[in-house]
Order: sequence, then C-alpha cells, then structure tokens
Amino acid sequence: MIPRYSRPEMVAIWSPETKFRIWFEIEAHACDALAEIGVIPKESAKTIWEKGGAAKFDVARIDEIEAVTKHDVIAFLTHLAEFVGPDSRFIHQGMTSSDVLDTCFNVQLMRASDLLLADLDKLLAALKTRAYEHKDTITIGRSHGIHAEPITFGVKMALAYAEFERCRARLVAAREEIATCAISGAVGTFANIDPRVEEHVAKSLGMKAEPVSTQVIPRDRHAMYFSVLAVIASSVERLSVEIRHLQRTEVLEAEEYFSPGQKGSSAMPHKRNPVLTENLTGLARMVRSMALPAMENVALWHERDISHSSVERMIGPDATITLDFALARLTGVIEKLLVYPENMMNNLNKFRGLVHSQRVLLALTQAGVSREDSYRLVQRNAMKVWEQGKDFLEELLADAEVRAALSEEQIREKFDLAYHTKHIDTIFNRVFK
Repeated sequence: MIPRYSRPEMVAIWSPETKFRIWFEIEAHACDALAEIGVIPKESAKTIWEKGGAAKFDVARIDEIEAVTKHDVIAFLTHLAEFVGPDSRFIHQGMTSSDVLDTCFNVQLMRASDLLLADLDKLLAALKTRAYEHKDTITIGRSHGIHAEPITFGVKMALAYAEFERCRARLVAAREEIATCAISGAVGTFANIDPRVEEHVAKSLGMKAEPVSTQVIPRDRHAMYFSVLAVIASSVERLSVEIRHLQRTEVLEAEEYFSPGQKGSSAMPHKRNPVLTENLTGLARMVRSMALPAMENVALWHERDISHSSVERMIGPDATITLDFALARLTGVIEKLLVYPENMMNNLNKFRGLVHSQRVLLALTQAGVSREDSYRLVQRNAMKVWEQGKDFLEELLADAEVRAALSEEQIREKFDLAYHTKHIDTIFNRVFK
C-alpha cells in the first residue's frame, strides 16, 4: 500500500520482518509439541527457541537465498538454520509450506482485525458524541434528494452509529472465522505429523485447529473476512457521501473542518472542498474491489494450488491498511465536523411549509374526506408552492374544500415542528441502549 494512505501500526503487521518472526514462532511452537511427544529432543526444541528467538532475520539474505531456491519458505528455513545450527534439522518436521504460510496469514489478519476493531470503537465514540450534541437539532430529511419531512441531525449520527455497530459485530465474527491454524502436513492428512502438534500451535497462537485443512486452510473463511471489510468500507462511503451532499454550497448544513492555511483550489481561492470524504469514497471502492478476488480464491484445485497466493499477498495488506486509514480519517472528519443549524432551518423553510403536507393529508382523512380527495386537495395547494412560490399554510387556509373539513386552528396545528421529534428519545434509547 502507498504511504499516503497507510498508518505505521497496521503497516508493521505486514512487514517482512513481522512475517518471518511469525513463521519462526509457528515452527518453534511446533518443535515444542514434537519434543513433548518424543519426536525430537527437548534440548533441541529449547535451542531452537533460544537461537531463533534471538535472531535478527535478514530480509535481504532470505531474498538472496530465494533467488536460488525459488521458494520462500525454504529460503527462510535455510536462513534460520544459519542461526540455529545442527538442531535446525528438527525444524519443519512433517510440515508443509502451507502450514506456515496459511497459519501466519491468519495470525496477521487477526492482528489487523484487532486494530480495525479499535478504529471502529473510536469512530463509534465520535458518532455517539455528535449524536447527543445534535439530538434536537432539527433538519430536513430527504428522499430522492428532495425535501421530505423534518428529522434531527442527531438522528443522522445515530443512524451511522447503529450501522457501524453492526459493522463491528460482523468484524468480530469475521475475526473468529479466520482464527484457525493448520499444521497437518501434505494434503492435510497428518501422515507425518501428529494432530497434537497442530492443537498445541493453535493454542499457543490464540487460534483454533482447522477441522479439515486439505493442504491449505479453506478459503471460504477468507472470502467471508474480506467481504466484511468490503461492507465496512461501504458504510464508510455511505456516511462520507452524506457529508459531501450536506457540504454542497446550496445546502451547506455541515462541512468538513477547513484548517488555517488550507487551500481548496489552485485556481479559485474561495473554494472549501469536501476532499476528505471524497477521498474516503475512493478508498472504499478499493477495499470493496478486493472482496471479489477473495471469493474467487475459494475454488482451488483438489487439495491445493497456489492461485490464491498472489492474490492474498496483495489484498491482505492493501485491504486492511486502506480500511484502517479510512476509519481513522472518518473519525477525524466526524470529530471536527462543522454543523450549521441555522442553515438547516433555512433550508427546511425554503418551500414555506411543504414539509407538513402529510400531516394535513392525514387530518383530512380523519375528518371524513376520502384518501383520494385528501391527496388531491393537499397536492393542488402544494403545487402552488413549487410553481408559484406561494405559502403552503396560506393556500390551505384559503382553500374552501380544505376549510370545509378542517378549522383554521386544526390546520395551523399541523405546522408544529415539535410533532416530528416527539419520538427521538425512543430512537436514541434503541440505538444507545
């Protein structure tokens, strides 16, 4: 992943140094188990931990060996033997490369999940704060981009909170799905390695043993994992697009923070563009694009092939690093978001009371007018507002058919904004429990 959209802690999970350290730990834990069941000497297992644990693996040296062997795991084992010495002959006993590669990949995905869960927790906290801050800040709700009925800006934030809370629950499940270990040898039959070794390694790494691993861990698990990342990215985009719409000049109900010295355009000094949320929209597209190849990795040939390998070398780091960056950026946007209640009210009143049309419609039906006639009466007055700039309340009061069913007091009462916010507490209690 390019540095521009990367954060150091997540990048470190995918560094060659981290990968080789995990490879060593898998091998060393396996040696502990092999020593415990009497396959290799206990002193050899101890030596492997001591010498390998103290080793500083040389990435360039491993690459040099791989240039000859054309095999990354063999290159690593050869380099490890340079530190361990004669006892290195007991390393990788009965194992196959995928035991190391797949288990390591899942460890990395677990660690990445932990960072992403922490990211989500920070985002949820920011959304909750802004939701309560604007719990009673009335704004217009829109359907099809057109004014519908009043809601509050706090409800918009509560909606996002509930959405990302679901995202968090999905990621917890995806982490559990991916937390499996395979130390089962060629084609997964345990012919040359005792299943107890796998159980020991899994427990040591905080994982479960994969029930049936053929020669690789089944890739439906990974398809599920990357699909969850894609859904989270889609939620990032949904909220980002909302903010982008609200920042449009003719709307301007909310706006990304514009810092001192920031410039919006090389040509137009007046510009304040929603660059962060536009960026998040783009990053979400990239994360989503990585879900499909993960699904295509499920259909491997027989007990294994390596068509999945090149895919995962890319999507593992890129999807998690990108999403980590996106969640952190979105949290910053929400924390610093500028909110303009006065503009919200001005926009709500732009069409002079039209947003109360449903209340009038319902009142007419309750007064004995058929729904069809009620709709006709309300709509014909609403169209005068759209087309001629009339005042909706005044038009209703002047309409003889409407007045035949409703008194002036009854009509005016239907224009009370507080009516639309009377159940906000119910919504907040459901969301924030």
